[in-house]
Amino acid sequence: MNILLLGGGGREHSFAWKFSNDPGCTRLFIAPGNAGTAECGVNVDLSPNDFPAIKDFCLKNDIRMLVVGPEEPLVLGIVDFFKNDPALNEVAVIGPSAAGAQLEGSKAFAKKFMERHSIPTARYREVRNLEDGLAFLKTLQAPYVLKADGLAAGKGVLILDNLDEARAALETMLAGQFGEASRRVVIEEFLSGIEYSVFVLTDGRHYKILPEAKDYKRIGEGDTGLNTGGMGAVSPVPFVTPELWEKTETRIIKPTVAGLAAEKIDYLGFIFFGLINVNGDPFVIEYNCRMGDPETEVVFPRLKNQLVELFRQTLDGRLAEVEIETVPDVAATVMLTAGGYPEQYRKGDRIALPQSPPDCLFLHAGTKMNGDQLVTNGGRVLAITSFGKTIDEAVGKSLAAAETVEFDGKYFRRDIGKDI
Repeated sequence: MNILLLGGGGREHSFAWKFSNDPGCTRLFIAPGNAGTAECGVNVDLSPNDFPAIKDFCLKNDIRMLVVGPEEPLVLGIVDFFKNDPALNEVAVIGPSAAGAQLEGSKAFAKKFMERHSIPTARYREVRNLEDGLAFLKTLQAPYVLKADGLAAGKGVLILDNLDEARAALETMLAGQFGEASRRVVIEEFLSGIEYSVFVLTDGRHYKILPEAKDYKRIGEGDTGLNTGGMGAVSPVPFVTPELWEKTETRIIKPTVAGLAAEKIDYLGFIFFGLINVNGDPFVIEYNCRMGDPETEVVFPRLKNQLVELFRQTLDGRLAEVEIETVPDVAATVMLTAGGYPEQYRKGDRIALPQSPPDCLFLHAGTKMNGDQLVTNGGRVLAITSFGKTIDEAVGKSLAAAETVEFDGKYFRRDIGKDI
């Protein structure tokens, strides 16, 4: 079948790479894509948020499956747009409704959902003014966690070490630091533990758990500095023991999927669970309504199942029949970023990219072709994923490959996986 994939980052190159080796995919189009996805299919100059243009493209190119990579079109309601248009009845869409996407689109919605279904998460309060926020902050112990309620491209979470910093940051956020996304702020109790990510594919009733991962959000080594969209990831995660898996499934995954069904929220697609292990017990830090980035860059290389068949079984409500098969080796990705990221950074710098070594994938994120020259086109430029028998071996291969890539201002963390 002909497939249109929306998005243009490392996650989407991972999807495109999987589709390019999938016998169920006849033709693959990526909108807008990047220099890496162009090697897997045909890039299309369309915005993922331009629903009428996407409709026209689907009808003109006999698209039978639309796969939505990023969160914004889901939150804006692309699934509902397609579902409610009779002309698009032949196009299957992989992604939740706008109501389901609120799990990511609104931190306040997600917290209330967890409260309703007794899903463990940190104590919190949503605030719209400084006075209420400061009153709640004074009931907490440092550090203090502030989250923009809406979408903020992975940068809307601040962790502050003292009350004065938290007060000043809250005032700035409420004043529009992240636009409308932070006009409402969720303040959370800080949970001390180690984070991990779990991914589920659901048809609304059944679900299948994909390989877990651990990502690294802070820009600096030792998890220091500003939050980013993600600087690297590893899969599997050694501390996710059978006991922790059982608690994660029974306390978090099952009640989430059951809660969506009970509330009659139309949800077909991926649920990302951002979790933290606190003394052996799992708590939800956040939900995402799509696959994570850079976690997809380690999860999909370990996934043996073909995506088209998985999605067909999801659309048909047959996920209960599916067995998820995974590669036993460790996958580790290291993200190469532009100098200055996640703050101001340049675009358009020339990239010298050698051929990827064996057991190694170069998954493009912020790249494009300028004529016949590969150049940077985003803060996160390239994810390098490698396999190994151990985390150290896999990370070591990615770090060695990272040294061979050249562009001005190149930066990457060398401590991915060292804490586990």
